[in-house]
Amino acid sequence: MADLHHTPTALCCCRKSMPVSGARCPGSPRCPLVDVASASNFRCFQLQHFHLDLRLNFAVKEMSGWLVLDLVPVQSGVHTLVLDSHPSLLIQSIDCKVPGGQEEPASLTYRVDPFTDYGSSLNISLPTAAVKPGRLIQITVRYTTTDGPAIWWLDSELTCGQSRPLVFTQGHSVCNRSFFPCFDTPAVKSTYTATVRVPDGVTVLMSASRSSYSKEDRVFQFSMEFPVPSYLVALVAGDLQHVDIGPRSRVWAEPCLLSCAVKKLGGSVEHWLGVAEELFGPYLWGRCDIVFLPPSFPIVAMENPCLTFIIASILESSEFLLIDVIHEIAHGWFGNAVTNATWEEMWLSEGLATYAQRRITTEAYGEAFTCLETAVRLDALHRQLRLLGDNNPVSKLHVKFESGVNPSTLMNLFTYEKGFCFVSYLSQLCRDVRRFDCFLRDYISQFKFRSVVAQDLIDFFLTYFPELKDAAVAQREGLEFERWLSGCGPPLCEPDLSAGGSLIQPVQDLCDLWRTSEPPDLQTLLTFDLSAWSTFQIVLFLDRMLDYSPLPHAVMVSLSDCYSSLFDGLNAEVQIRWLQMVVRNSFYPDLPRVRAFLHKHTSRMYTVPLYEDLVAGVMKCVAVEIFYQTQRRLHPNLRRTLQQILFQTSTPATNQNGPALPNSPSTSPPSSTQSPPSAKTTPSNATAGTTPAIALRDVNVSA
Repeated sequence: MADLHHTPTALCCCRKSMPVSGARCPGSPRCPLVDVASASNFRCFQLQHFHLDLRLNFAVKEMSGWLVLDLVPVQSGVHTLVLDSHPSLLIQSIDCKVPGGQEEPASLTYRVDPFTDYGSSLNISLPTAAVKPGRLIQITVRYTTTDGPAIWWLDSELTCGQSRPLVFTQGHSVCNRSFFPCFDTPAVKSTYTATVRVPDGVTVLMSASRSSYSKEDRVFQFSMEFPVPSYLVALVAGDLQHVDIGPRSRVWAEPCLLSCAVKKLGGSVEHWLGVAEELFGPYLWGRCDIVFLPPSFPIVAMENPCLTFIIASILESSEFLLIDVIHEIAHGWFGNAVTNATWEEMWLSEGLATYAQRRITTEAYGEAFTCLETAVRLDALHRQLRLLGDNNPVSKLHVKFESGVNPSTLMNLFTYEKGFCFVSYLSQLCRDVRRFDCFLRDYISQFKFRSVVAQDLIDFFLTYFPELKDAAVAQREGLEFERWLSGCGPPLCEPDLSAGGSLIQPVQDLCDLWRTSEPPDLQTLLTFDLSAWSTFQIVLFLDRMLDYSPLPHAVMVSLSDCYSSLFDGLNAEVQIRWLQMVVRNSFYPDLPRVRAFLHKHTSRMYTVPLYEDLVAGVMKCVAVEIFYQTQRRLHPNLRRTLQQILFQTSTPATNQNGPALPNSPSTSPPSSTQSPPSAKTTPSNATAGTTPAIALRDVNVSA
């Protein structure tokens, strides 16, 4: 998922509360589902299947071909099909036929209307005689894509190998309407097939359960036999090779990255899958492949079924890589198999996936490790709250938003961490984590390949545990389920992290030593061996020291003397936090390290936080200088983002491959680099400095 930014003015926190979509209103049938992020009339049709036939032209950065939709009208009197589209999609023709009928396909008239700044509505007039409730029709749309939000064309200079161009798509959350016309809502799922024609030497991968390749024709065929929402249809094409790392998983990457990726993951993926299956039931998708993408990938990881997309930059940190991959594996159950029906309840995917990820790491690596990682994330959540305020509607789990608001802009740490805390609270109510595992296993079995709302989960929970329903736990004072879902502010309760005390307490003890006006005693510091600490311990230490900034100059001198050379040899997740301390404390002796880091790293998740801190402080001229030295190696979208940060243009630039760009750095105080787990849907780092924003992992995110 692309970088997401807080836009509180777009939220409607005073709108009269509507019944929860999908919940049963007292004495009435289930309320109709409304997705304000979709212009389509998806409730009027059943989408049974669709097929894509595409040709990739790297020379002009264009995809062209056609889409075939197998639709069954479910209502009478519907003579218009409305699909989500985008101005970057150039429609050439549309026709309709009834399979098995004698008539030739009928050419259809259509109209493209504005919808929002992230899409259009494609209104197709259907032939009256052909459209009957329950009868299958096929709609064929011939089109060409230009440079839209979902499709990222990389010149060879922007790839890791710098020898061949590459293209990938990123659909979460409402970008795939620029990839193909669709019902771009998580409420609609269907199977799909695809045919992709490419130049010689190009390998194509898609989020599909089956694939084949005709070398003679240079044609790739794909089939996804399980129903998925539109945002989980993904494609990547370029100079890609693979190595099998398990009976149902392989790693794909550019040749220069492949051996490193294989070494980092080894046989771990199959182990993690096995642990997840013991907890939540069979893995439903068959394949669990992973493709590593260049630093231009706008998020950290995305849970595309059968083929997780992960940014190559995260290979530097084994622990963050572990968390990212496990989070995307968890999405195989929570998010992909059972999906939030609207983006207003994104926590149903991300909060549950985060809980599942931590159950997997607890079983695989112990409770202390999981508590440490959770402490890092919950610290980040409270940091966001200090910036936003406890009454900001962004902090709700069920966020109501109006038409025109990009759902991606509402993806934040609350979706992950407040959602995780609510799921943890449900687990605590059971008083037996294994019993709650069984509940989640049966929840997946009950709702697999469907889209749900929060009320579905809650109703199933209270039915599954009748003793809790009888005890009225949903109305427990101060912890009411409705308050969890619709209340602003922090989680109503948080899980007990005392099992991680052996890892967390030394970090806090060291922070306390440095929280003085004078540097601590050297002999006392020698009792803390940071070289033996895990990445998450060092990250927690630096995050908390960032919270204490600005620090006295003498303290910064001593910190640098003690640790900067150690941090130089560690991964980018550690380095960026130390460099943010350098910038926020205007510590000029370590400025060369900032320069070197930004010359090396061209990933959004590492560049944006540092640039925002540089601009927010007294080092803007340094930021401008570094930008001009490195801009040729930056993806055009990142280049525009940094120009917006550096030069504070009066009208925010349009990021064609993601949601709105950051606000001016003057709008809010700096925030620490943080990350919810994945695009992602999962982000690695929060955008520091300007906005309380999160660069998605997934966001699973974990998208």
